[in-house]
Parts: sequence; C-alpha cells; structure tokens
Amino acid sequence: MSGGFFRGTSADQDTRFSNKHAKLLKTQKFASELDHHVDMSKVKMDVMKPWIATRVTELLGFEDEVLINFIYGLLDVKEVDGKHIQIQLTGFMEKNTIKFMKELWSLLLSAQQNASGVPQQFLDAKEAEIQQRKAEEARIAQEIQKKREKDERDTELDKHKMMIASTIIRFISFFTSTTVGRGYR
Repeated sequence: MSGGFFRGTSADQDTRFSNKHAKLLKTQKFASELDHHVDMSKVKMDVMKPWIATRVTELLGFEDEVLINFIYGLLDVKEVDGKHIQIQLTGFMEKNTIKFMKELWSLLLSAQQNASGVPQQFLDAKEAEIQQRKAEEARIAQEIQKKREKDERDTELDKHKMMIASTIIRFISFFTSTTVGRGYR
C-alpha cells in the first residue's frame, strides 16, 4: 500500500451493491394515481380495512391474513408513497399488484379529499343502498295496503252475501209459512 490509499472500489461504485429499490422505481410500471402521496391522517382506516381485506381475498382467491396485516402496516404512517408500497407488495400479489394498487390509491385519494375521510365511492354506494332499502320498504307498505283493502272488500262482500242470504232465507220462510197455512202445495 503506497501512500496510505486503499485500492479497489467502494460499495457505492460496485454495481453488485446498487440500490435495488431505486432500480425498481425506474423499471416498474405504476398507475398514474400513485404519483400522488396520501396523508393517512385524513383517511378513516376503519372504513378502508374491510375493503382491503375483501379485495385482497378476491384477487388472490384465498384469505391471506399475513398479507392483509402487512398492507395495514404499510398504510400505518402519516404520509404514504404508493410506488414504494407497490414495490413491496409485488412479491406477494404478483400480477394483481398494479390493479390492486390503482383501486386502493383511487379510494385513498378520494378519502383524503373528502372531509369525512371516507371515499366518495363508499358514500355513494351507501346512499344507493339506503335508497334501495327505502324503495323496498315503500313497495312492501304498498303491498300491505293493497292486501288490507282487498281484505276489507272481501269482508264487505261477505257481509253483503250474508245479508242477501238472510233476506232470501226470510223470504223463503215467509213464503213457506204463508203458503202452507193456506193449503197451497
């Protein structure tokens, strides 16, 4: 060693020790939604967690609690970068990662912009469900009202039939009593 200098290359100079994360950021495809960071303090995660669990299960075809909890952990910071999360999920979800991240990030961005911290799609779906329930209740109430009216008509008709029957019976009994007394037969 001459002059106190070291020979060779440093880890920064050797390509075998390059930053793999930075390389993946440059080479992987990302949805345009992932260009935006999400402030998770503005998002209600208790609303998002069921969607995440359901969607991961749908995409994988089975329930993977480890992966679901891993995703919860990745989202459990103040500001989240979608590209970094996609890179970390690619090994677990493979071809479904891009689709999942695009859907998740759209919901997170919507929740961040909404004052309630709930994605607008969820609010719209809940409103549609409430409207559907109200329409169903109105339909049932209308059917009940029609049945009541029919029952009332049937009761009136039965009363009318009973009156006619009793009138006929009185007429027959009157006729038979008057004709029998006179000797007609």
